[in-house]
Amino acid sequence: MTRVVHESWGQRVVFGSGTAREDVAAEVAGLGASRVLVIAAEGERALAEDICKDVPVVATFGAVRPHVPAEVAGAVRAAAREHAADLLLSVGGGSTTGTAKAAALTTGLPILAVPTTYAGSEATPVWGLTEDGHKRTGVDPKVLPRVVVYDAALMLSLPTRLSVTSGLNALAHCVDAWWAPRHNPISSALAVEGVRSLASALPRIVADGQDVAARREILFGTYLGAVAFAGAGSGLHHKVCHVLGGAYDLEHAALHSVVLPHVVGLNLAASPEAARHLGAALHAGSDPFGALLALYARLGPPRSLSELGLAEQELDRACDLVMAQVPDTNPRRVTRDEMRELLGRAYRGDTPVPVPVPLTALRTEEPPDD
Repeated sequence: MTRVVHESWGQRVVFGSGTAREDVAAEVAGLGASRVLVIAAEGERALAEDICKDVPVVATFGAVRPHVPAEVAGAVRAAAREHAADLLLSVGGGSTTGTAKAAALTTGLPILAVPTTYAGSEATPVWGLTEDGHKRTGVDPKVLPRVVVYDAALMLSLPTRLSVTSGLNALAHCVDAWWAPRHNPISSALAVEGVRSLASALPRIVADGQDVAARREILFGTYLGAVAFAGAGSGLHHKVCHVLGGAYDLEHAALHSVVLPHVVGLNLAASPEAARHLGAALHAGSDPFGALLALYARLGPPRSLSELGLAEQELDRACDLVMAQVPDTNPRRVTRDEMRELLGRAYRGDTPVPVPVPLTALRTEEPPDD
């Protein structure tokens, strides 16, 4: 085995079911906070107020928007200063967690995150901000939530469509971790277990949205995938989604569900280790790609960029924007024609296909041991 480097991030994580209010109060006390700024979108304000009844809240910030526009980042930072907050408490999905991260990035305030979707942002030190149609991302330990409180009961009201797209976003964290710039045996093993949990539980909540055990299993898979992603970094799939989401304000989780199988089809032939991991996680034998498509057929997620609102005339520009962000460590060299074809298929909602990889497109440098 060659030299392996894996970075872990310190965080306290509490899993429960129906215990969010009790757990949040205990964790706020444990952090010694006395002036809590709650961050929750207007649609989840009532939930946040209920969860935080036993917490010393000084204000609630509700102007949450997807992809964290720069003006929202400025507003939440101003609110934290105005109210002399000593803790940021986010209740919501990835956009809400991202808004808390935007404040933590400049203030250094700790975050306690209470997720209500399967976004996974709560378990990573990755931040993202959008300005002038461009989404910038970075890594900073200041934005990693100090504590995460997971409660499976909070997910019972999550609509089936959002449960599926958010769960596939979590699965995308796992898959991207197999070929991301810092992928390694530890992140890969976490990702395999994450895919196993998600692939097992997501069809069960499509059948019965009140299946608490399945909701709990998805949360475990979400966390494992996010930790794998935090260790491995952002691969081709996330680069595509960050570019499209920032430039065209597309629905975040649905965007991941549309793009993922197309990126897998492009990369899998060039990454035998990723193919092996995906096959093991999906119990797929010799056809991991077919098993992924079969899972999609069971879940019925959105399939096209057109239904998310991307205009066809933007595909050439979108391709140019994505090509500027393709990681140098991607297992195959991606040409502009290949990326344009990928985006075209994703736009139309065509069935994803495995793309053969010519020898000239393979990376010659040795990847990390996996």
